[in-house]
Amino acid sequence: MYAIIRTGGKQYRVSPGDTIEVESLDQAAGEAVTFEDVLAVRNDDGMVAGAAAASARVEGTVVGDGRNKKVLVFKYKRGGQYKITRGHRQNFTAVKINEIKL
Repeated sequence: MYAIIRTGGKQYRVSPGDTIEVESLDQAAGEAVTFEDVLAVRNDDGMVAGAAAASARVEGTVVGDGRNKKVLVFKYKRGGQYKITRGHRQNFTAVKINEIKL
């Protein structure tokens, strides 16, 4: 059984027991989190999508917070002294998926 959820402007395919890294959430480690924006659910009976999947929920527990690897952004223009290097690390929240409810 798996579900497709949307959070933080991204879509994730999750199953019970998975740990996913989503955009930062306000919950602290150990707190419960519920994802209500479910796009589709696949179970033994088949695929449930659209309005039928709107009533589904995915429940999980916050494992902790962290930061991804650094992404370097290098800007350069030829024929001059223009070179800029910037780095960026995106924050994330790790969530362990406990249950998918239809």
